[in-house]
Amino acid sequence: MQKATSITVATFLEHCSDLNPLNLECGEKGLRRLIHEPAVNRPGFALAGFTKHFPHRRVQVFGRAECSYLKSLTPEERSKCYKNIFKYHIPCFVFCRSLHPENDFLEAAKKEQIPIFRSSLITMRFVNQATHTLDELFAPRKLEVGCMVDILGVGVLIKGKSGIGKSECVLSLLERGYSLVSDDVTEIFLSEGKELVAAPTCEMKDFMEVRGIGIINVADMFGIKSIRTRKRLDMVVTLSVLEETEEIDRLGGEHQTIEIMGVRVPHVVLPVSAGRDTGRLVEVAAFQNKLKISGHPSGIDQYNDRILKKMQRDQKNKKRSIVGALRGNGGRIEE
Repeated sequence: MQKATSITVATFLEHCSDLNPLNLECGEKGLRRLIHEPAVNRPGFALAGFTKHFPHRRVQVFGRAECSYLKSLTPEERSKCYKNIFKYHIPCFVFCRSLHPENDFLEAAKKEQIPIFRSSLITMRFVNQATHTLDELFAPRKLEVGCMVDILGVGVLIKGKSGIGKSECVLSLLERGYSLVSDDVTEIFLSEGKELVAAPTCEMKDFMEVRGIGIINVADMFGIKSIRTRKRLDMVVTLSVLEETEEIDRLGGEHQTIEIMGVRVPHVVLPVSAGRDTGRLVEVAAFQNKLKISGHPSGIDQYNDRILKKMQRDQKNKKRSIVGALRGNGGRIEE
């Protein structure tokens, strides 16, 4: 498990562009600058001259208030303000509401090679979006060997030995209208310290490898609805060779889990053999898990309840037969 201690401005720009594009105004040479903290800062106090606790290692966000303040200053005061703030190693600046930085500000940023971006979002919305993006980029993460699919909102990680049929299983699920998150290797990160989220590696995003066919573009073949860039991990399904599976749960009474980065996730082991529709089995396992999440009783619980009610009915019928026999014989039981 790895946790990022810093990311580049270029990485931040790439992930923000998926939601709302950032327009680079200047400072292209500074895209390799490092962001050291998973948060953003509005530098109002620093512009006013109080820099004792200035969090300069964060992304600096300018809104209407910061820009109005700079415009209210005299040229000499602005020059002093810029000199004061640009002495810090700032990763980048973002101007929201499509606001334009002053020419003097741009020149100072170019001199220090600090990237300046513009966003059309209102300031608070960008702050929320950027904070969420940074939280994901700095979150602990690890690589898991397996394919990740979304089955009607249930995120399923399909694991198993090489060649057991994981990709064929995923193809079967794609044909049923479900979505691929990642093939073969899945990147999992811990969001907000409690939720596991899966994403594809950059190299295999939108692609999957099928033995005997090669690399295929899933979006081109099955449509854009067949891919997802990320999905919460709800359960793990391990495909196992039938002959090598030591214990098979035939009733579904055992609720197995597997630990990933300190989080317990429901785990199902599916025996694989010739003639079994693995895709259908994974689909049913996902539906079963969805029923459990929604609070619906499991099949084994319903089955046990039915057997118990039948036993109770049989017991009552037996008592009635005994009472009837006693009444018919004057209270005496014949030998």
